Amino acid sequence: MRSAHGSPLSGASGGAEQGPSDVLSQKESDNARIGISCLFPASWHFSISPAGCPRILNTSLRQIIVISILAAAVSLLYFSVVIIRNKYEWLSRDKKFQRYLARVTDIEATDTDNPNVNYGIVVDCGSSGSRIFVYCWPRHNGNPHDLLDIRQMRDKNRKPVVMKIKPGISEFATSPEKVSDYISPLLNFAAEHVPRAKHKETPLYILCTAGMRILPESQQRAILEDLLTDIPVHFDFLFSDSHAEVISGKQEGVYAWIGINFVLGRFEHIEDDDEAVVEVNIPGSESSEAILRKRTAGILDMGGVSTQIAYEVPKTEEVAKNLLAEFNLGCDVHQTEHVYRVYVATFLGFGGNAARQRYEDRIFANTIQKNRLLGKQTGLTPDTPYLDPCLPLDIKDEIQQNGQTVYLRGTGDFDLCRETIQPFMNKTNETQTSLNGVYQPPIHFQNSEFYGFSEFYYCTEDVLRMGGDYNAATFTKAAKDYCATKWSILRERFDRGLYASHADLHRLKYQCFKSAWMFEVFHRGFSFPVSYRNLKTALQVYDKEVQWTLGAILYRTRFLPLRDIQQETFRASHTHWRGFSFVYNHYLFSGCFLVVLLSILLYLLRLRRIHRRTLRGGSAATLWLEEGLASQKIAGTL
Repeated sequence: MRSAHGSPLSGASGGAEQGPSDVLSQKESDNARIGISCLFPASWHFSISPAGCPRILNTSLRQIIVISILAAAVSLLYFSVVIIRNKYEWLSRDKKFQRYLARVTDIEATDTDNPNVNYGIVVDCGSSGSRIFVYCWPRHNGNPHDLLDIRQMRDKNRKPVVMKIKPGISEFATSPEKVSDYISPLLNFAAEHVPRAKHKETPLYILCTAGMRILPESQQRAILEDLLTDIPVHFDFLFSDSHAEVISGKQEGVYAWIGINFVLGRFEHIEDDDEAVVEVNIPGSESSEAILRKRTAGILDMGGVSTQIAYEVPKTEEVAKNLLAEFNLGCDVHQTEHVYRVYVATFLGFGGNAARQRYEDRIFANTIQKNRLLGKQTGLTPDTPYLDPCLPLDIKDEIQQNGQTVYLRGTGDFDLCRETIQPFMNKTNETQTSLNGVYQPPIHFQNSEFYGFSEFYYCTEDVLRMGGDYNAATFTKAAKDYCATKWSILRERFDRGLYASHADLHRLKYQCFKSAWMFEVFHRGFSFPVSYRNLKTALQVYDKEVQWTLGAILYRTRFLPLRDIQQETFRASHTHWRGFSFVYNHYLFSGCFLVVLLSILLYLLRLRRIHRRTLRGGSAATLWLEEGLASQKIAGTL
């Protein structure tokens, strides 16, 4: 028999009787155990015992648990805010990544089985032929601040859905009844690629350019009337009276400006701190504050016949209406986020080929006149040629007009060539004017970016192989070296395939002249300083050839997102719970979560306090009972 204060007795069987010391020891063990029970829809109970914990922790277990729970709550709140914020930042960066990823996805075949893909068709009726472009875009995301994600449709072989036919539509000026038959192959081509179920909701635009502009208005109307009458009979595309028209050079320039800036992502929201931004005062909103948005790029396009320039100008700059285009690319006319004010000027006769023709006309007229006045024979025989500084060294050429011939021989003097063609700029002494004395708003050269297309790219890349970032000093040196190189050496290099694959002998022959012409138009005509470093000459942007038709479809379908936005609004108003609300209102969610967690903690502490009071209230009766049992046992032994 052990004393009352000894260790509890243990028996071999579970039914052994426990003494007073066993009861006391069990009670001490219960006092050291924290028990928690709560009534919820499903009752639960758990307990924590420090028996297995180190001695140093037993005396402050409650404080450690409370501190741990508080630390866990604060940490959870912090990490929820940080993680969600990082998620937002990642999504912002992901948008930029998606834009670059679009370079890859754009070359994938269009999923014609996807019912959420929409389609649009644009026919470019030019002077030499007509081309049809099929575009597609996914369903709008419902954000009124975002534009449609339009891209070129690609067939099963991943090739752009594009087709070209000749001649130009203007060739049917005297037989407009044949225009519908002329354009039918293009529309049949598009109908084969656009899913049949989508035909009735696919807009079709037939836009005519330079070739049609030179026709009398009566002939233009006859051609358009034939299209509007016959096409709806044979095709189910969405085609109304406003979908067929002759667009002006100004419209074409605006569409080209929209296309390049859309591909560059300049109409998207500001996502990175390092992106170039500008402060814009929206036209017609004098009372509203200026907004920050991405800086748009200007365009320079030199074709064979004309040269064009387009760039955004501030509201404070006064520009004649015939040189200014103000438009809203957004789907909501009340939202001014996508209102742009663009200066556009087109200069006929300032394209590369037209300029060379004007130059040769001047040479021919001056040579004939001087020979008549001075009695000379310059250029009249191959032995006494006119020395042309704008042709490569020792090349022979000739000009034929009215049955007469003027023979030329190149001297390859780039600087003299530039000096010779300067009068063709038709510059005036007035300030802020460009080619032909046309007004040109100031350009902030330190805070601007321009892209040069067509001849700007061909002049720098085809032969000189330096397309991309333009540097005036480097370009001038390369052009001088080319002009001063003998024609026989240039031909040898051409035969060895040292130039671009699409460069031909015509390019080699007139490269010297066109290099000088491009240089003078850019620096003297448009007044860009020779130190300007923000011009990029390009044929493609993000591996895509940028056509004005892309800007046309983007502008003409700008109101289509309203349908998806209305559907999204209706769906949101009839939905009681949306998963994205937690992310969109993450701060509110985190605050509510913390309040609930602290409430549960206080509730548990209250239960603990009640439990301890219960233990204290029963301890006196337990001790009295134990003492009574002990006295009876001692008396019995006596």
